[in-house]
Amino acid sequence: MMLVLLAVIVWCAGWWVNSRLANSPQSQTRLVQLLVPGIFGLTILLVWELLVRGLDVSLVILPAPSVIAARFAESLPILWADFMQTIVKGALSGYVIGCGAALLTAVAVDRSDFLRRGLLPVGNFVAALPIVGTAPILVMWFGFDWQSKAAVVVVMVFFPVLVNTVAGLRETDQMQRDLMQTYAASYWQSFFKLRLPAALPFIFNGLKIATTLALVGAIVAEFFGSPTVGMGFRISTSVGQLALDMVWAEILVAALAGSAFYGGMVLIEKTLTFWHPSQRG
Repeated sequence: MMLVLLAVIVWCAGWWVNSRLANSPQSQTRLVQLLVPGIFGLTILLVWELLVRGLDVSLVILPAPSVIAARFAESLPILWADFMQTIVKGALSGYVIGCGAALLTAVAVDRSDFLRRGLLPVGNFVAALPIVGTAPILVMWFGFDWQSKAAVVVVMVFFPVLVNTVAGLRETDQMQRDLMQTYAASYWQSFFKLRLPAALPFIFNGLKIATTLALVGAIVAEFFGSPTVGMGFRISTSVGQLALDMVWAEILVAALAGSAFYGGMVLIEKTLTFWHPSQRG
């Protein structure tokens, strides 16, 4: 019970420190903005460790962070191979293909009322299909290697990026378009100098959403068939072996990869849309 009491004390201390930092006059400084989530995360890990050990929780139910860290360090070659198979080959390739195709299709949709009225409703229907229904079909079509996982990712990211891009391209108002016409601008001049810059915040919203979808799609697709490597394969087999520490190690890899993927997209967005009000301050 001492460890449980210590966990309560650690939680209260972390909460108090974060409250003081968040309400301090320096709360908007970069250092404090980094400290608050850092202290919160460290507090959760400490409380997790203390509660698991204090309550003698079984490894099958919930391993302690120290156990997960030890398994992570011991399994680096396996985790790296799984990362390359799932994230680099499956998720990243599908993300590039799906988002690239969505951006090109959005330009065609923007120029055609027929496509806008016919394709977008179909896109909403396909986007609503559950991945557990489409993934097995695509695995049977494209095989058990990374190509089928990339195909699942393409299906998952295509329509969110398409819908956001089409909405962004229609963001400019009539007065702005009329001004471009008075300058005798062609469609493509108007597109690159007016409509595409105005659409960038919408496009990046879709791209950021797609980062999470790509990761989830590639991992879940591996549950329905894959070679003996990959994060989804490792998670499913480790669950069957009751090796929950390995499952959590793979989850840690997925969390780090997803955070890096999303953070990279945010940095690109800040670079290209520095002029937008959402990036000020």
